[in-house]
Amino acid sequence: MTTSTSEPVTYAYAVARAHPDLPQSLTGLTGVAGAPVHLIAEGGKEHGDADIVLVVSPVPAADFREEGLRRHLEDLDWLEAVARAHHAIVEEVAARAPALPLRLATVYRDDSSARDMLRSAVRLFAERLDHLADQVEWGVKIYVEATAPPTPAAPESVPSADISPGRAYLSARRRQRGDREAVHRAAQEAAERVGNVARVYATDRAAHRPQQGALAGDAGENVFNDAFLVPRGRGEAFRTEAARAGQGLAGIRVEVTGPWAPYSFAMPVNDTDGPDNADGRGDSVRGVGP
Repeated sequence: MTTSTSEPVTYAYAVARAHPDLPQSLTGLTGVAGAPVHLIAEGGKEHGDADIVLVVSPVPAADFREEGLRRHLEDLDWLEAVARAHHAIVEEVAARAPALPLRLATVYRDDSSARDMLRSAVRLFAERLDHLADQVEWGVKIYVEATAPPTPAAPESVPSADISPGRAYLSARRRQRGDREAVHRAAQEAAERVGNVARVYATDRAAHRPQQGALAGDAGENVFNDAFLVPRGRGEAFRTEAARAGQGLAGIRVEVTGPWAPYSFAMPVNDTDGPDNADGRGDSVRGVGP
């Protein structure tokens, strides 16, 4: 049965352990598209007393079914608004209970379809929540400074008997190429330092594509964009050590963000609702959330 574009679909934010404070903490909160947030519960004796819940809200089908979502993903303002609302709900949930954030724009035909997904994967979610308990995500990005293209030397500044403007231009290009190679070697060294820190403090690591274009902003060229799963009690030590990875390396900037709910380590959901379960790429919006 096809969902009418005039009817809402169910937007899912996160899977979480049930907690006595969770329903009250979500009361009055609005999520994506300004819709009120509610819980869908699932559990059983095989999972003990800790039921698993899905955090959801209704959203317009016209915006979140396949065709509408594809159109909106080209609109960075719309995408940022959705990402911020999504992230705000995930953080509210994660502050009160172990949570698995779902990808941006994970939707189901209705609450019944969402409950079916939760029921089919409840054991898997329970195991994953146990694994991620008391761990948080930290992001590390490495940037190299943008270099301006070489400009030809002014003819009056270079004696014509020694070197022509054309040769001066080629010489500047060679210097720029050498500088670029040097800064990328420095970036590789910074990445190795981050890896060494991760071996001490982190329990898992996820590599993301470097951000480009509008998502990278004016911070330079993003050449490293990884996420690390770190026990909560070791997070500040990880942050401090990872931030030092660029020390002494010219043209390198290291940015450490977090702590976040473990977006990069939550198991993705595969649903049978076809186009009703359309998700945006989590990596593409990390700049506006984690």
